[in-house]
Amino acid sequence: MRATRIQMGMPVTVEVVGSADPAVFDRVFDYFDRIDRKFSTYRSDSEISAINAGALDEASITDEMREVLALAEITREETGGYFDIRTPEGKLDPSGIVKGWAVRNAALLLADAGFGDFFVDAGGDIQSRGKNASHTGWTIGIRSPFRAEEIIKVIRPQGSGVATSGTYVRGQHIYNPHAPARAIDDIVSLTVIAADVCEADRFATAAFAMGRAGIAFLESRPGVEAYAVWPDGRATMTSGFEAFVPC
Repeated sequence: MRATRIQMGMPVTVEVVGSADPAVFDRVFDYFDRIDRKFSTYRSDSEISAINAGALDEASITDEMREVLALAEITREETGGYFDIRTPEGKLDPSGIVKGWAVRNAALLLADAGFGDFFVDAGGDIQSRGKNASHTGWTIGIRSPFRAEEIIKVIRPQGSGVATSGTYVRGQHIYNPHAPARAIDDIVSLTVIAADVCEADRFATAAFAMGRAGIAFLESRPGVEAYAVWPDGRATMTSGFEAFVPC
């Protein structure tokens, strides 16, 4: 069973292999809706907007907000400041981490409900488990940043999380906190595989902000692999990435 809905401003797809109560999709999509209402900087009534407006202090924030802000701070420290949810204007914008975090939690909802074979995709942040309906491992296609209809690499995540960062769809929405006025133009796409989609998402965002140096940073991270596409169309991958490419 498979369902897709627009949530958090993007298509979210959930697929469960085998028979399932359709209500399971409602539970997952309701979760994404609740997270959007809490973390969206585009909603004036969200918790993050209340924090940015000074209407909510740290002692009053929810446990989920506290968890995401703590994870963002850990990521900032781990990446030498290349990941920073504080914008140049001084506001908090956790969108670079909350999507992967939410997909991981949605996958845990499915696992806790007893499902062993499923796939969750929110705007390219993907967590899968088990096998697909054909009884083979899930595969994911990495799209060309130059031609959306072209798949340039197919990977089999084997239960790992996958996230892709790039400027080819949404433009320059990622910035380098060390040089916020400078466009990131030496990389166009970066796909990261990590232990889970939350790990993949946070490191994809940070490494993309590093530009061309990001692939070397990811090479140094244990348990993290990546595939980067440069503006001239060439690609570079980390040393262990090929292990996720089907023969």
